[in-house]
Amino acid sequence: MKFNLEKNILNHTTVPHGGIYSTDMKLDPKIIDFSSNVNPLGFPHSVKNVIKKNTSLLSVYPDPNSSELKDDLAKYTGIPKRQIIVGNGATEIIYNFCKAFIRKNNRVIIPIPTFGEYEAAALLQGGRISYLKTMDLNENIPKLQHMISKNSCIFLCNPNNPTGSLVKRKNILKILETAYDESALVFLDECFIELVPESNESLILNLKEFANLFILKSLTKSYGLAGLRIGYGLGNKKIIDVLTRIKTPWNVNALAQKAASAALSNKSHLYKTRKLIKNELTFLTSSISKIKNFTCYPSSTNFILLKSKINSKMVQKKLIKKKLLVRDCSTFRGLDNKFIRIAVRTHKENVKLVKALEEI
Repeated sequence: MKFNLEKNILNHTTVPHGGIYSTDMKLDPKIIDFSSNVNPLGFPHSVKNVIKKNTSLLSVYPDPNSSELKDDLAKYTGIPKRQIIVGNGATEIIYNFCKAFIRKNNRVIIPIPTFGEYEAAALLQGGRISYLKTMDLNENIPKLQHMISKNSCIFLCNPNNPTGSLVKRKNILKILETAYDESALVFLDECFIELVPESNESLILNLKEFANLFILKSLTKSYGLAGLRIGYGLGNKKIIDVLTRIKTPWNVNALAQKAASAALSNKSHLYKTRKLIKNELTFLTSSISKIKNFTCYPSSTNFILLKSKINSKMVQKKLIKKKLLVRDCSTFRGLDNKFIRIAVRTHKENVKLVKALEEI
């Protein structure tokens, strides 16, 4: 049977990611996953207790508006409830945003390398992508400003995945001002910003100034809830109203909503996490920099991009044999088979990875 599908649907391909299901190889259940950039301390203990107490909700339709969770997010972020959208993971929000605001042949500007779902979601709506190759956007702000055109859309990831580079707030404000003058939207992904130990470059406090700004957040990374799929977005009420109208009914399950609220009430978990990340970033960077086959890119968050003298797929396979999984970055636009990404984990686990890299 032949289906009459649009070209952008026929050409759509899934984006590769990290995680234990990312490789065709059969993995040992005890493998240490350095390929997923999730909180190295996992989820707060309070989350487990809340899930146990609320198993009766498995037989009840969840709140389609995630109202209680929005209340908690409003307290957590300082942003009014009417300016918050909750999604089944941050990725659902990316696709809904593109569905709502990107029309055929709209210009979409994406600095690369970066998270692949921006491109995939924009192309699915017929967007016309313009790329800016940069390993540190701080060095290319005027270039990006020059690319911004009327009614375009800019995707920024801060700190950026997979490079770990953090764009200074003052530089993003320059982009926002140029975009505002051109009636262009800025989609700012801050999913990793709470895991930056040294500074806070978030633009949450600037939402009032810029009606063209939308900020993406995730509890996957900061609170280790990858398996429950919880993301949220902050923006102008008009943007949020549109995203609310088009979202899938009951998009966030009941246990995920309860778990997210429990996690948000445990800020001490984040403090401990940032302290660990700060110490382990220093350990991993200094240790790996001494290994002849690898070079570390400076990172501000819970993962590090490595340039390898050995083919990235080969590195991945060798490490899997040692029960360690890293992210092969050859699938990122703008990178090739000389790059891998490693997540920051506990010190004991990080020591194992360093020793394994030394033996390659």
